[in-house]
Amino acid sequence: MIEEPMGKGAGAGTLRQAKEARLLADVRRGMAKPQKELSSKYFYDTRGSELFEDITRLPEYYLTGTERALLTDQVAPWVAQSKPATLVELGAGSARKTRVLLDAMHRGVARTLYVPVDVASDFIHATARELRDEYEELDVRPVVQDISHPLEFVEGLERPVLFALLGSTIGNFDGEAAIAMLSNVRQAMDDRDCFLMGADLRPGPGKSLERLEAAYNDAAGVTAAFNLNILRVINDRFETDFDPEAFQHRAGYNAEAGRIEMHLVSTGDQVVQIPGGDAVEIRRGETIRTEISCKYDRATMEALFASAGLSLRKWFQDPEDLYALVMGEPRP
Repeated sequence: MIEEPMGKGAGAGTLRQAKEARLLADVRRGMAKPQKELSSKYFYDTRGSELFEDITRLPEYYLTGTERALLTDQVAPWVAQSKPATLVELGAGSARKTRVLLDAMHRGVARTLYVPVDVASDFIHATARELRDEYEELDVRPVVQDISHPLEFVEGLERPVLFALLGSTIGNFDGEAAIAMLSNVRQAMDDRDCFLMGADLRPGPGKSLERLEAAYNDAAGVTAAFNLNILRVINDRFETDFDPEAFQHRAGYNAEAGRIEMHLVSTGDQVVQIPGGDAVEIRRGETIRTEISCKYDRATMEALFASAGLSLRKWFQDPEDLYALVMGEPRP
């Protein structure tokens, strides 16, 4: 079982304390900005991961079903033919859609390796246990890691490797952060490897703005609960005193930036205590931005890949122009 290295004994405790101090400082910096913000990585404790799985089953959330259809109809035949020896999935979560790729890899191959990578330790290990029960000949080695970090665990993996970043997760990384994350993937690849990524498409002739925004404002309120959960996560982890009941969920499309933005809107004037710094005043109507979800077209995706040292090899798009799966390879 692969784990993010933390060392042993007293040294490990010191490293953990230093890491928590850095993360808390990051929270303070985000809340001190003119546009207050919290990193979306704090969504994914066990409860947050469960809520996101619920979101993927909602009728408004077209991304998961559309991506699954593309995986089944267009990507799986390619995987079965190319026969990668290892699948490394970044931000794996429950790996529900990943089973399409695992089934395709398994055809005609005695044993394959699956490396799911996720920041939610309990959740990813539960996923690994389920997959070991489902696939007798599958070697599952979970990695607990922030996927924005270098992929140092890839040494010694059997090649070729198929790296995958599904669910339009790339949308949570904007500008230089997206380039840096994909550059980490590029650095982990050799000439035999491929990279498969899901990308939600921008509004256009086949995709209305209303359909896009509804995916982040479901009628059942699951996305709102997911958004508010980030405050509970930060309270539990850092002993802050955010009041989730004093905020409301809001999400909408920023056309200029080409992205959905999720915010928490303060319902009144309030003060939040963050250890190690001054109290933070939040005015009625002021927002905390908790997530961005960038949207793409082929031109913007080709530019992103090129900036990270990748070449766009294949483009799979659904008939309604909602979503695309993109295949990349290392640039010479």
